[in-house]
Amino acid sequence: MNIASANRLELLRIAESVAQEKLIDVSVVIEAMEESMVKAARMRFGADLDIRAKIDEQTGNLTTTRVRTVVEEIENEAQEVTLDLARLEMPDAKIGDEIAEELPDFDMGRIATQSSKQVILQKVREAERERHYEEFKDRVGTIIVGTVKRQEYGNFIIDITRGEAVLRREQKIGRESYANGERIRAYISDVRREKRGPQIFLSRTAREFMVELFKSEVPELYEGILEIRNVARDPGSRAKIAVVSYDSSIDPVGACVGMRGSRVQAVVNELQGEKVDIISWTDNLVDFIVSALKPANVVKVLLDDDGVPNEVIVPEDQLSLAIGRKGQNVRLASQLTGLEISIVTEEQEKERRNAKITERTQQLMDAIEVDEVFARLLVQDGFDTLEYLAACDYEELMMIEGVDAETAEEIHNRAVNFVSKKNKKALERARAMGLQEDLAQFEGLSPEMLKILALNHIFTLDEFAKCGAYELSGDYIVVNGKRRRESGLFEELGVTLEEAERLVMNARVAVGILDESEVRLGVLEEVAVDENQEPALG
Repeated sequence: MNIASANRLELLRIAESVAQEKLIDVSVVIEAMEESMVKAARMRFGADLDIRAKIDEQTGNLTTTRVRTVVEEIENEAQEVTLDLARLEMPDAKIGDEIAEELPDFDMGRIATQSSKQVILQKVREAERERHYEEFKDRVGTIIVGTVKRQEYGNFIIDITRGEAVLRREQKIGRESYANGERIRAYISDVRREKRGPQIFLSRTAREFMVELFKSEVPELYEGILEIRNVARDPGSRAKIAVVSYDSSIDPVGACVGMRGSRVQAVVNELQGEKVDIISWTDNLVDFIVSALKPANVVKVLLDDDGVPNEVIVPEDQLSLAIGRKGQNVRLASQLTGLEISIVTEEQEKERRNAKITERTQQLMDAIEVDEVFARLLVQDGFDTLEYLAACDYEELMMIEGVDAETAEEIHNRAVNFVSKKNKKALERARAMGLQEDLAQFEGLSPEMLKILALNHIFTLDEFAKCGAYELSGDYIVVNGKRRRESGLFEELGVTLEEAERLVMNARVAVGILDESEVRLGVLEEVAVDENQEPALG
């Protein structure tokens, strides 16, 4: 093909046609054509030359030029020219200017033509991929309808009109399968830019898929009057959703269920019969847990030391219903509420309570040498630990029926003697393991605490000051959306997080890590610690 004889307007028509077909900008196609012409010209005139091509977007005229840069001393003869030679062509030339020389028409030849075609195809393909990525990257989080094109290694390739998407085997519901040409709805979970082009990943198991399905069926959700606060799914089997209404006149559960269940049934049908429990969301965690465990009936909910529900008591005949098949009901309820829920029956809770009373009764019997009846009476009246018994007043003991002043004094003295011996033994053991006096004399740490610290290789006040309060008291953390209790060193001693914060804060002031003026009551400040230093607890 001879470029000089080519129909210039034909170039523009080709560019426009390709751009229209691939839904890309015509300037991208023209740029690809220019690059292909440059490659062909270099094959004809020399690969080292700086050759540039320009197609006029109005007339279609093609101009191919060789460009050389004006320099003082030539290092690259193919792309540079001296100032003296440059001024022969351009009298006002100066160092750094570029001298352009138009190249003559040339015959591209078969190889150059093929190479140019490949350049154009590659450029157009890259532009098409970029357009595809830009189109779908903002559609992540929405539902798309596509047609099954083929199956590859258990994954389904879905035709989405102007591209393809992938529905991986683990993102299908259960064992569902699709025939080629079948239309399906799926959730766009991710769009990635990769070397082979943008990859669009779909999901039918994502919790967000259910949220979007309900939005399409329930106008109040789409309008923002209702909101789905959380979703817990066992795809293809069962799901629980928590819904809140911002309009007191609209029942969130009823609105999602619809007339005769029409709205929720449309979602169930799309999800291959997946059962959906719709629950009214509430700030009251106790009520929320009770609702989340339905259809099981809950007798009572027990709270932990922080007032957070952590254990649910149900009748014996409701245990299997509360737990569900393979633990499904309680697992979904835990995911929905974000709490670790433990289910026990009334009988189990009663046995555990009795076992605790029996254990503490035996401890009092062994320590202060009283009979079982009297020891149980003390426990039932709240004197269930020797430490509390040793710290209480005589008058408190005398409030127990049948206990006079002499008996109260004797019981108190025995408790004091036992606790003193226990503390002395704990302190001796801690010192034998390496406990230092600065920590032993620190106010607020009992001998039992000191023994626990020594057992965990914390021997000095400086080491104690670098502990975290939660390491001492224990605290709740959230893992994978579930609230879980992390145990602390002093947890069995009943030390709260606030008490642990106060101890650590005072220790940091004592060793000079903090100044008293920097400490706010009840707030543990962050302390910069040497990165190379090992944590206090190892």
